[in-house]
Amino acid sequence: MFEDFIDAFRNFSRAKTRTFLSLLGVIIGVASVIIITSLGESSTRKIRDEFGSTGLDLVSISSGFMRRSRNAVQLSFDEQFRSDLFGAVKNIRKVWFKNSASFTVSYGETSVSSSATAVEPGYLDVCGLSLDYGSYFTVTDDVFGAQKMVIGSEVASALFPDGDAVGKGVVAVSGDVPFSFRVVGVLKEQAGGMESSTTGIYVPRGFYSKKIKPNPAAETVVVQAEDKKFCSSIAEDVESFCTDRSGTEGSVYVFSMQSMIDQMSSVMGALSLMLSGIAAISLLVGGIGIMNIMIVTVTERRQEIGIRKALGASPLAICRQFLVESACITLLGGIFGIAIGIAISLAIEYVVPDLQFAIDFPACAVSFAFSVLVGVFFGLSPARRASKLDPVDALA
Repeated sequence: MFEDFIDAFRNFSRAKTRTFLSLLGVIIGVASVIIITSLGESSTRKIRDEFGSTGLDLVSISSGFMRRSRNAVQLSFDEQFRSDLFGAVKNIRKVWFKNSASFTVSYGETSVSSSATAVEPGYLDVCGLSLDYGSYFTVTDDVFGAQKMVIGSEVASALFPDGDAVGKGVVAVSGDVPFSFRVVGVLKEQAGGMESSTTGIYVPRGFYSKKIKPNPAAETVVVQAEDKKFCSSIAEDVESFCTDRSGTEGSVYVFSMQSMIDQMSSVMGALSLMLSGIAAISLLVGGIGIMNIMIVTVTERRQEIGIRKALGASPLAICRQFLVESACITLLGGIFGIAIGIAISLAIEYVVPDLQFAIDFPACAVSFAFSVLVGVFFGLSPARRASKLDPVDALA
C-alpha cells in the first residue's frame, strides 16, 4: 500500500499541470465550505455578543391586548397574578413588575424625550445593567415613591455634556404634569440586554403608582428563571397559565432573549448549511473532472498496466494503484482547500474587524473526509477499467 502512495506522487510530478487542474476543483469546493461555515459561526457569535450574556434568564410577559392581538383578553397583572404565577409555574426565581410613561426630561436649556420605565428595586441589576457611577434606587425609595432617576449613558451625555450628572436636579414632564427628579445613577454603555443602557430612563415603580397612576397593574411582567435553560419551558407554561386564566389563546405575548438568540442562531446555522451544500456541489464537479482525468491516465498507461499484469500483478493491485492515485488527488485538494479557506476567512476578518473569526473544526473534518470520499468514488470506475485490461491487448 505504501508503494502505491509513492507511485502516485511520482506520477503527479510527471504531470504537474494535469494534477494541478484536477486539484483545483476540490480546493475551491473545500475552501468555499470552510469560508461559509466560518462566516456563519462568526455571525452567530456576533449575534450572541450583540445581545450580551446577561438577561438570558429573563422571560417577558406583556398583554396581547396591548399588541392588538385578535384573540386578546385584557389580563390584569396585579399582585394576585404574581402570586398565582409563582404557584403555577415551576423554576421561577422572582417575578418583576414594570410600567412605562413618556417623559421629556430637561436640564437647563437641554431637553431629551424618551420612554421612562418604572421598575422595582433590583430589577436593573438582574437585567445586567452596570452603573458607570452613582447608585440604583433602593427599596425605601420605591416604598416612598422617591423622585429619583437612573439614566442611560446617551441621556447623560445629552443633558450633562460636562459629566457629573449624579446629584443634579432635572424636570421630567409626563403628559402636562412636571415632576422634579434627582439623578442618582448613570448606566455604563454595554451591548444587548432586555433594557437599554444608553437611551433608558428609569424611575422607582413606587413613584409611578403614587404620582402617575394610583395602584396600577403592571404593563409588563418579567420572570426570572432559576437558570436560563428553563426559559423555554417557563415561556410555554406561562402561555398555558394565561390561556387558562383568560379563557382564550393569544391573551399574552411571551418573549425571552434566550429563545430569540436560539432562533436566530438556528436560522444562521440552517443558512450556513444550505450555502455549504451548494458549495459542496463544486466538489462533485471536481470529482467528475478527476474521473475524466483518470480515464485518460488509464488509456495513456495501457502498456505499463500490461507489463505489470504480465509480471504477475493481480487485478486488485492494479485497481488499488489507480484508486490510491485518485484518492491522493482529493486528499491533497482537501488539505490545500482547508488551508486556503482558513486564510481567506482570516483575511475577511482583517477587512471586517467586527467579525470575530471562528474556525468550524467539525466542518473542516467533514469537508476533508468528503473530499477523500469523492476521490475514491469517482476513481473507482477508472480503477476497475484498468484492472480489467487484458495484458495481451494492453501490450499490443
